[in-house]
Amino acid sequence: MHRDVTGQYLSSLAGGETVRAFVPAPLPPTPALEIDEARQRLLERATLAVGRLDSVSTLLPDPQLFLYAYVRREAVLSSQIEGTQSSLSDLLLFELDEVPGVPFDDVVEVSNYIAALEHGMARLREPFPLCNRLLREMHTQLMARGRGADKAPGEFRRSQNWIGGTRPGNARFVPPPPLQVEPCMAALEQFINLPNDAIPVLIKAALAHVQFETIHPFLDGNGRLGRLLIALLLHQGGLLTQPLLYLSLYFKQHRPVYYELLDKVRTDGDWEAWVDFFLEGVEQTAQGAVQTAQLLDALFRQDNQRIQQSGRGAANVQRLLHALRSHPVATLKLLSAEAGISFPTASKVMQTLIELGIARELTGQRRNRVFVYDAYLAILNEGGEAL
Repeated sequence: MHRDVTGQYLSSLAGGETVRAFVPAPLPPTPALEIDEARQRLLERATLAVGRLDSVSTLLPDPQLFLYAYVRREAVLSSQIEGTQSSLSDLLLFELDEVPGVPFDDVVEVSNYIAALEHGMARLREPFPLCNRLLREMHTQLMARGRGADKAPGEFRRSQNWIGGTRPGNARFVPPPPLQVEPCMAALEQFINLPNDAIPVLIKAALAHVQFETIHPFLDGNGRLGRLLIALLLHQGGLLTQPLLYLSLYFKQHRPVYYELLDKVRTDGDWEAWVDFFLEGVEQTAQGAVQTAQLLDALFRQDNQRIQQSGRGAANVQRLLHALRSHPVATLKLLSAEAGISFPTASKVMQTLIELGIARELTGQRRNRVFVYDAYLAILNEGGEAL
């Protein structure tokens, strides 16, 4: 639907230039979002796919293992959209304090993303409302270390920012002036906390994501926090008990369309095209996550069977393999402690896993060796190659 501009332009000063900054109208859209028969079917399919994903715990013996790995995969993908070059392996190596040499700036951003997500989910379980205070707390975690740590973590911006272009005057988009950030975010907070029967949760998430990205309330980290907001909204809305739906890979794969549709919402009021794109992404992403869980389950069963058939100290090998599932890139010291077996025993058992083609030594060192569960990482890494 064509609604013309969905806000107003105000003059603002940025970098010594006067620019036209866009202030979005409060949500929900006016006139109301059109839910025709095709869009209703799309909403129902996306909701059903999310429901299947929420039951993914029935597919795996230990759903926490899947959550651990999937959250890290998402952190890598979301950070790559912002230009980092870190891989999932880099992140897992970074989390091993004993292993130096991983590129700090890129991987610390990914680590911060995980901390922000975990903080947000913990607060929602208290329960604590999904509000601006929580978003500021998460932003503090997101920008705690590395690049951006000097850009007012946890505070709404007090200066004009812009998106794209070499300077404010030729920017692709200029968000609201600083004095408009607080009222815009207050209106967004009010919309986010509308009763679930007033607007479907997935529609609410679709609209709120665009509004957050349009306001761009922080000096840095807006993209990552805006994507985290989707996962928090689905949890708060009761669609997901765990944060297992992330659209970063979908946005990464369709980046030009993503930005084009955000712009069309602002300039033409075409919320419908954006919502269709978003719901298609939810359906595809949820289906992909379920498929990933199924692939991991099949891998675990296959590797267990190989261990049983080898007949070589199966009990200890199973313990070490379970530890490797929890930490698919790990030192032997960590794995032996996790498995509850001695270091010498773990060393012998690891050799069995290597001979079976399950594990591989990564560093080539004699001491502080690092081992990787290759097939596990290969499943998680789909689409996660650095840009």
